[in-house]
Amino acid sequence: MRWKCMVAFDGTDFFGWQSQAGGNTVQDYIERRLEVVFKQPVRIHGCSRTDSGVHAAGLVFHFDADWSHPVKHLLRALRVGLPKGILITAVRRVPDTFHARYSTTGKRYIYRLYEGWASPFESRFTYSLENRKVDTNKMKQAAMCLVGRHDFTAFAADRGDESREDPVKELRRLDVVRRGKSVRIIFEGSGFLYKMARSIAGALIDVGTGKLAPDHIRTILESRVRTALVVTAPAQGLTLDKVFYGDGEE
Repeated sequence: MRWKCMVAFDGTDFFGWQSQAGGNTVQDYIERRLEVVFKQPVRIHGCSRTDSGVHAAGLVFHFDADWSHPVKHLLRALRVGLPKGILITAVRRVPDTFHARYSTTGKRYIYRLYEGWASPFESRFTYSLENRKVDTNKMKQAAMCLVGRHDFTAFAADRGDESREDPVKELRRLDVVRRGKSVRIIFEGSGFLYKMARSIAGALIDVGTGKLAPDHIRTILESRVRTALVVTAPAQGLTLDKVFYGDGEE
């Protein structure tokens, strides 16, 4: 049986999604819980990686295991024993052809900013600009040139593991939305390179604060070279909000 699951997590205290030495990742905690439930090791496959400190509202993963009880009992069993900050929000059976990573058609990320100091109830999920302010109109102007299908090498980082990924991605949506002192940057695309969302967020923040002009963003994009002009925004502001699949569902 193949199971499609959705998990939400506060990434502050974890070393990202993907399993690694030390075991303090979201994947490691879930796999340890699955081993307890099924009494044998169970490997899970996530829709993507997230960096240390990055959050998720709807990261999708799948695993294969036989379960003869109601699905709601599986959901309940998976929720027990996980650390605070990790919550399995949905479980359902899917065809064996489904793959959490390779079946995706797109993802949506949200980057949150606050002009000033965010409250303690929001600071783990928001980048506080403290004494700085941003011109969101200039940020919107800069964002327009990034929408579409482009080579985003200039807004990617090297993983350091010799992995290679097609740098051409389709950014379908890049909105800058203000509500009072809170600003959200909403990204929606076919896929994202390593640190691409945080790099674009960092560049747009620099446009908003006047460090870069809006037309510099197009020049940086077309250069296809990562330089010191692009600063990666802090991890705590970024959340993987939603994953899209061909059936139109999360």
